[in-house]
Parts: sequence; C-alpha cells; structure tokens
Amino acid sequence: MTHLTLSGSCLCGAVTYQVEGDPKRFYHCHCARCRKATGTGHASNIFLQPGQLTWLSGSEHVRAFKVPEAERFTNQFCDVCGSRLPRQPEGTDIVSLPAGSLDCDVPIQPQARIFFDSRSNWSCQGDAIATYPEYAPQ
Repeated sequence: MTHLTLSGSCLCGAVTYQVEGDPKRFYHCHCARCRKATGTGHASNIFLQPGQLTWLSGSEHVRAFKVPEAERFTNQFCDVCGSRLPRQPEGTDIVSLPAGSLDCDVPIQPQARIFFDSRSNWSCQGDAIATYPEYAPQ
C-alpha cells in the first residue's frame, strides 16, 4: 500500500484531524477493552506505519484514558461528544486510527479479527476474515 493522506473528525465536529502514512493493518479487535471503549462487538482500527497524526482543529478537546494495567491500550476521544479518535503513541511512527472516524473512504479492507477467543457470544462472525485468538502474526 502506498503513502496516503486521510482526514476525519469526531461526531460533533469539534475535532478534525489528518493522518499521513502507509496503511499496514486493518483489524477488528474483539477484546473486552475494545468492546467497552466502543460499546459494540469489536473495534475497527487501521494501523499506519510510518504514520503522522496532525490535529487540524479542536486539539484542546482531545482526551486520553490509559488503562493502568494495560501495556498497549489507550482510548483517545473527544471530550465534547465522546467519539473515539486516532492516537500516535509518543516517540513512535505508528498511528492507530479508528476506521469509523474517517471522513473519506477506507483505503484498505479488514484483514483479521483479533482476540477472537474473547469475543462476546453475540458478536458478529461468519465472514471470510482470518481469526486469531490474540494478536495476529506480524
């Protein structure tokens, strides 16, 4: 996949952003943390690397909640409407992008369902996407 520039926003429009990078992975994550953060059966995240996240407006509304015992999980969101937003961990070139926050077409199709063994019994399934009990192989 080639280097792309994508744009998105939160539900209320208070926060807008642009991401640049190479979309490498698109996963539906079924872990309990992603289910709690989204209120749905899974989170749909695109990972860009190398990637760069730029807040175009509303950066003062961006908040983050880091689960204390989690090594990787942080929920970044708009403090006005609660919509999930992309995040770029400090000192990295990786952008984690909630696919539903994009204001443009998604440039990559889902590749895997991860943490599938911890999905809820009502979660969607039955498609041809590969499933992994935890993380997908890199």
